Amino acid sequence: MLTSTDFRGLFTRRFFDRFMPIPATNQFSIGSLAPPFQLMHVASGQQVRLSDYTGNRQEDMEAWNRPVVLAFTRIFTEKQYCPLCFPHIKALNESYGEFVKRGAEVLMIASTDPRQCQVIIRDLELKLPLLSDPNCRVFRTYQTGQALGAPLPAQFVLDRAGKIRYRHSFSFLDPNASVDRLLSEVDAIA
Repeated sequence: MLTSTDFRGLFTRRFFDRFMPIPATNQFSIGSLAPPFQLMHVASGQQVRLSDYTGNRQEDMEAWNRPVVLAFTRIFTEKQYCPLCFPHIKALNESYGEFVKRGAEVLMIASTDPRQCQVIIRDLELKLPLLSDPNCRVFRTYQTGQALGAPLPAQFVLDRAGKIRYRHSFSFLDPNASVDRLLSEVDAIA
């Protein structure tokens, strides 16, 4: 487990470009189609599309037609985790098997680059897919907001057709949706 207080990689140009807070503005209606995206699956090095997991894919629909949890998370560098997100990352990873048992996939999306994500996968022994969004394009598309150099966390539960059935935006009182809440939302889709 990482306990480093090495902040050398934290205060970069990117940190100062994203320093000013922008609140989460996602106003996606429940039942609306989730915005499509394509990102790198860090462990495999492959580009994946959201439609690879939902019913919007034309080929092999049956194999990938399942609920998806999108977990946008804050990881500043491979050595600095958001103190509000780190426990959530660990809880999602520990509960990944529960999501899979229910027929769902969890896609964790981080704004760190692929090299940093490789270190994170190794050090945290991540089982769930980690997607790299270093330009924060998908974070902006999903309107998660930003503060202190990184995009804010958010969670979305999508049904088999790729429609949003649940969304949670960051607040200081409730920074991340609990694993239990996400599992109950997945159960409600079944």
